[in-house]
Amino acid sequence: MKYRKKLIEVALPLDAINKASAREKSIRHGHPSTLHLWWARRPLAAARAVIFAQMVDDPSTYVDVLKSDPRKRRRAASILKIRRKAWEEAKEVAQQAAAANIPAPEPGPEPTLDEVLAELERERLFQIIEELVQWENTNNEEVLQRAREEIWQSWRRACADNADHPRARELFDRHKLPAFHDPFAGGGSLPLEAQRLGLEAYASDLNPVAVLINKAMIEVPPKFAGCPPVNPAARAKKTLFEQSWPGARGLAEDVRYYGQWMRDEAEKRIGHLYPKVKITADIVKERPDLKPYTGKELTVIAWIWARTVKSPNPAFAHVDVPLASTFMLSTKKGKEAYIEPVIEGDSYRFTVKVGKPRDPEAAKKGTKLGRGANFKCLLSGAPIAGDYIKAEGRAGRMGARLMAIVAEGEGERVYLPPLPVHEAVARKAVPEWRPETILDGKCRDQMPLYGMNKFGDIFSSRQLVALNTFSELVGEVVEKIKSDVTSNVFFNGKRTNCDLYRPSGASGSNCVFEASEYAEAVALYLAFAVDKGANYWSSLCTWHQTRMGIVSTFGRQALPMVWDFAEANPISS
Repeated sequence: MKYRKKLIEVALPLDAINKASAREKSIRHGHPSTLHLWWARRPLAAARAVIFAQMVDDPSTYVDVLKSDPRKRRRAASILKIRRKAWEEAKEVAQQAAAANIPAPEPGPEPTLDEVLAELERERLFQIIEELVQWENTNNEEVLQRAREEIWQSWRRACADNADHPRARELFDRHKLPAFHDPFAGGGSLPLEAQRLGLEAYASDLNPVAVLINKAMIEVPPKFAGCPPVNPAARAKKTLFEQSWPGARGLAEDVRYYGQWMRDEAEKRIGHLYPKVKITADIVKERPDLKPYTGKELTVIAWIWARTVKSPNPAFAHVDVPLASTFMLSTKKGKEAYIEPVIEGDSYRFTVKVGKPRDPEAAKKGTKLGRGANFKCLLSGAPIAGDYIKAEGRAGRMGARLMAIVAEGEGERVYLPPLPVHEAVARKAVPEWRPETILDGKCRDQMPLYGMNKFGDIFSSRQLVALNTFSELVGEVVEKIKSDVTSNVFFNGKRTNCDLYRPSGASGSNCVFEASEYAEAVALYLAFAVDKGANYWSSLCTWHQTRMGIVSTFGRQALPMVWDFAEANPISS
């Protein structure tokens, strides 16, 4: 088999690739990383550049073709003239230095037309890569098509070179690019970018999560490309078949519609567990800054809880004291807010204040005394040792107490004191099912030390009710989509060619699928959404004091203990 050296074997515009890859870390909207967490995900920019450079011949292998282009030859000759003059001057200097026994660098080999032509062509390919790796060009068909054309040219050269190969018809079909195979695809960056560059991509992995990620990214979208949505709202529009649905836009429209249906249905079923906060006159009396919200009901974004254990001080042994790593809610300049505990004899309550605390250091530390599980009793100041807290956790005596409520204001976060009714509602939640799977691997680093041995232990009862509800709705949405499809006169629940049901003269591609296939495809993305929710709906999530939002469970590849956790409202916007 004849082989030509590839561009990746000679040179790459690494600065541009590295810069674009680094930038991807700050991109969220539309990035595959938002579909599902995958730790070793490769940057899309790097994957796209590497695959392109692997498929494209280095210009040094087709200089004869470059020479046949008069324009390229003239430009190369002009540059060669300048370089040759510089080379001759360097050679003369080296000769003079040698005659005088003075060390001087050698001028190197004499520059040639072939080298200059290859270098200029390489620069042209570099420009394609530099445009290709930009996030804004991820779906830019003009840029992608230029890259695909280069890949096709290199492939046709390979086919011509190997025309006499005994298996040429099978291996070197000039009308069909070779397929891309990734048996350990992981997060799917490589097969996704191979597909984007026009290659038929095949991906697999030993991890079933990775298989689902790749299925969602590279198998399902092309399967339903060009198909219009099937949801009732879209079908009610007269323009449904008059407008085009390029790529997976129709599928995306259905994912949005049925995702909203799931959210609305969940609110009907469990909305009573997530009450709004009414700003009463009594609240405003304590907090004059809330006067603009008087009488209004605000949607809760999160409830801030602190884990509790019985005080080790015999005088307060009957009191569940908080294990709060901080009392600060917001440290953003000009928007500071904090929790202030109020001790009343052998009990306590929490209030929330805005502005800078009188004792910033105390507010920052909460009831924590040092690293790890070392706290102090809020009532007596007595130290609470880590071993005591662990023993209480393993004995099932670790609880939680509401410290604050974060609500959605008018373009701002509104921090409110805990309301007894909100805490009571949360405690009434009783999940019908609780995950019994034992924590394994890095998940066992800390959790079992505090009596949390199963996955169900890292969720509050209300969180489990929400996750159970949304999980059930994923199954229900499959039946709903199938019903919507089969009730549509265009589908009849059978394998159908979309062109058969389009009105005469309407444009569209062939969309061949069964109702169940499509329903399961939409449900796949909705299941990922629920999975994403699980990452933000556990008792290991924290409240970020400057971004003023919830930090997900997996901040790193382990489950660390979280003392004061933020419980998100799953039906808030």
